Amino acid sequence: MECKVQKEKLADAVNRVMKAISSKTTIPILTGVKITAGLDGITLTGSNSDISIKSFIPLEEDGNENAMIGKSGQIVLPSRLFSELVRKLPDEEVHIEVDSRMIAKITSGTTEFSLNGLDPEEYPNLPIINENDVFRIRKDLLKDLIKQTVYAVSITETRPVLTGVKWIIQGETLSCVATDSHRLAQRSVTVEKAEDSGVHTLVIPGASLNELSKILDDDDEQMVDIVMTTNQILFKSQNVQFYSRLLDGNYPDTSRLIPSDSKTTIDLGTKALYHAIERASLLAKEERNNVVKLRAEGNQVEISSQSLELGRAYETLVTENFEGEPLRISFSAKFMMDALSRLDAQSVRIHFVGPMRPIIIRPIGDEHILMLILPIRTF
Repeated sequence: MECKVQKEKLADAVNRVMKAISSKTTIPILTGVKITAGLDGITLTGSNSDISIKSFIPLEEDGNENAMIGKSGQIVLPSRLFSELVRKLPDEEVHIEVDSRMIAKITSGTTEFSLNGLDPEEYPNLPIINENDVFRIRKDLLKDLIKQTVYAVSITETRPVLTGVKWIIQGETLSCVATDSHRLAQRSVTVEKAEDSGVHTLVIPGASLNELSKILDDDDEQMVDIVMTTNQILFKSQNVQFYSRLLDGNYPDTSRLIPSDSKTTIDLGTKALYHAIERASLLAKEERNNVVKLRAEGNQVEISSQSLELGRAYETLVTENFEGEPLRISFSAKFMMDALSRLDAQSVRIHFVGPMRPIIIRPIGDEHILMLILPIRTF
């Protein structure tokens, strides 16, 4: 194999695939990055047993030459070393040449490295995905969707299915829900479906979605194609393919958790509420549950917290709208701040059913987003 490639393009591609490479893998070859030089460009692949990422560098793009292929072929190189090396090479062009003994000679300017490679034939094949069930979504919408749901997945493995986000695709609606049984986040969006082929339900690991979000650049107008199978999902955007395994198991029916009525409804500015809870939690986080209390009466909301050792905090906010009965309730400051920080709306509407019933948070102006947290018993 022999090729020349622009350093910037190579560094970008390596950074992307590194997100899928783990140093803790039990399969030694998966600590490497697979480089394939073909007639149309260079493909880099990184994988662990859960996710795989392919990043493609076309020979030319927008009239600029990215790479030249002298001789097609493939090699697996140690990923950590290779990624650091590429970043620190002196010249804008990198020349890679692999001989029959799997030794890669990497040249840039006057710098030359020889790296011992591994046999690419031993690298596991990526899943072959039959592209029958495909839908499309705008890239910025996909990033928002991940941001607004994945934070609520469980981080403990006691119920593995709760470490994922449940996606339901029905017609042109994609609904996503995540819960760790103390809180819940859900959002639905409209997608472009190739053909209507019934309802699909899948559970995608939260860790996979976090990594996907990191490699999606901020090119808002671009579309991402999403291909579903029974045990894998593939996300395809320009020059990048991201594969993730799906989680097995029955996801609980979360619709029963969401109360349909409310006794008290408060509208508040999102940022004002967030910062008031953040200040109150300065005392609360020293205590065991990071508990903040909320008291609502008239058109005022009092946020308070106390620490036996440190003291007390009180803050009063004026509501934009108040309906229903006076209320006292306690909740985790962290859970409430996690929910509020993922909303872009100026104001939120919070529904309370009672001191020990779930709290519902919705952004004003978007009916498709709902966040829920369970209160904490203190009174």
